[in-house]
Amino acid sequence: METGRRRTSRNGAVVFTLAVFAFVAALVLAGFQIIMGAIGLAALLTAVIVGALAASSVHLVMEWEKAVVMRLGKFNRVAGPGIVFTWPIVEFYTLRIDQRVIATYFGAEETLTADLVPVNVDAVIFWMVFSAKKAAMEVEDYASAVSWMAQATLRKAIGRASLSEVAARRDQLDAELKDVLTEKLSEWGIDVMDVEVRDIVVPRELQQSMAAEAVATREKNARMILAEAEADISDMLKDASANYADDPEAMRLRTMHLAYESVKQSGGTLVIPSAFSEGFTDSDAAEAIAKATKGA
Repeated sequence: METGRRRTSRNGAVVFTLAVFAFVAALVLAGFQIIMGAIGLAALLTAVIVGALAASSVHLVMEWEKAVVMRLGKFNRVAGPGIVFTWPIVEFYTLRIDQRVIATYFGAEETLTADLVPVNVDAVIFWMVFSAKKAAMEVEDYASAVSWMAQATLRKAIGRASLSEVAARRDQLDAELKDVLTEKLSEWGIDVMDVEVRDIVVPRELQQSMAAEAVATREKNARMILAEAEADISDMLKDASANYADDPEAMRLRTMHLAYESVKQSGGTLVIPSAFSEGFTDSDAAEAIAKATKGA
């Protein structure tokens, strides 16, 4: 997938190799010119062969790379970064290992969940090589192996979960993939930095039914919360009625206070029926009415 990023160039290493070849070949030709007094076909062939041997013996390994050096077909050492020297013909390096963090896209198409729903899942894995020797010796193409292993692990993880679990527990899926891949890829000298599920695509024919189910679930939860609130309110009203049951004067004051609050919010006029003041003494009634009408 094209991301528009710029890859790091190795043109400097290529130019260095060509420069070594040209420099050594020029020295050989200069030697022939000095010794033989002329440059013939033998001198040209000798210059090419010596230059090629020199270029294959001096290597420039970049800062983020490691070179796996083999000697007579057997592993010898991991070299670099910088200038690496090898014996001509006897030694050579088979692979330059990039040890920077690499992002690899992978996906699972038409993968069945535990409830037999086909889904498409896209993800990306961030990884790096911590052992150049293992990456070169244990697996043929470690970059492709990472991609295929990640895809197979993702399919297995989806198959163990239902559609709702895959959609709702994305963080858990990320963590599960990271743990499994870390364990498997460590044998190849590869460390998994992170795994992120980018997108989960459900078939169109199921999207409408899932949306309806989600709406029904929200309505159910709203009604349950409303019912719990009504139950709490009824309990508080029962407690309040028990408090006012043996104190009719407090009940009248509460009624007058509610009336006052209603008039205060509406900005109207408060009219107090005579029944409100029944049961009070004259002084109590006057005081209660004064409190109720004050500021109305």
